[in-house]
Amino acid sequence: MAFSYKSSISFGLVYIPIKLFAAVKNNDIGFNMIDKKTNSRVQYKKTCVDCDDREVRQDEIVKGYEYEKDKYIIFDDNDFEKLKTNKDKTIAIEEFVDLKEIDPIYYDKAYYIVPEGGADKAFALLKDAMEKENKVGIAKTMLGSKETLVAVRVMNGQMILNNMFFYEEIQQNPAKQILSVVSEKELKMATTLIDNLSANFEPEKYKDEYKERLSEAIQTKINGKEIVSLDKGGENKIINLMDALKKSLDLSTKKKAKTKDTDENKVIKMKKAN
Repeated sequence: MAFSYKSSISFGLVYIPIKLFAAVKNNDIGFNMIDKKTNSRVQYKKTCVDCDDREVRQDEIVKGYEYEKDKYIIFDDNDFEKLKTNKDKTIAIEEFVDLKEIDPIYYDKAYYIVPEGGADKAFALLKDAMEKENKVGIAKTMLGSKETLVAVRVMNGQMILNNMFFYEEIQQNPAKQILSVVSEKELKMATTLIDNLSANFEPEKYKDEYKERLSEAIQTKINGKEIVSLDKGGENKIINLMDALKKSLDLSTKKKAKTKDTDENKVIKMKKAN
């Protein structure tokens, strides 16, 4: 796990040096852009618009803010660094809130929080107290050159930091108010369907099946063979809501019974093995 960021957490007068490590890795399969005629890789060059499209090296590039048409003020790394205060560089928890109060729409990237510099006891104290009270610490800090709202939370004994979106970054739902009224019978069938499909969340059982098919397709092409189109089959479109609920309930009930039988057989086999 690659090192990500060095910082510190403070609450009250307690100061805890930490490191942040990315909690999520990118598993996407990468593709390069290729010229269709020559099979040669396509490259993108950074050029200067007012310099006869001269290519610009990375060390020649700075950030500019356009305050008028074609007029820029330049900011370099030192300018951004001068704007930071000691408070900005620390994850200073301003308040603690209940976990259930935070809408997941506010969560962005996640990082594992690891103590350093002999701060294990203070770290453990904060972690255990937050877990006991089921609280989330809300703070603002500078990550890179951007001020970020963050949530410090504890899950299964691990302290995790989530980048959060600011309130003004969350867009309003464009959906209009739904005025349709459902019947008691429809509601009962829908809640029964939800009950039949309810289970404990086991993230390990969800696999990226498209990625697996893509990996197989890549190997197929390497072997000089053509990819065979998958049989998608026809969709069973049921227009009538009640018919759709009835058929869904029938299928989910059968699935639930099959799952129950499978679980019971596993228990029986485990008992026999012991």
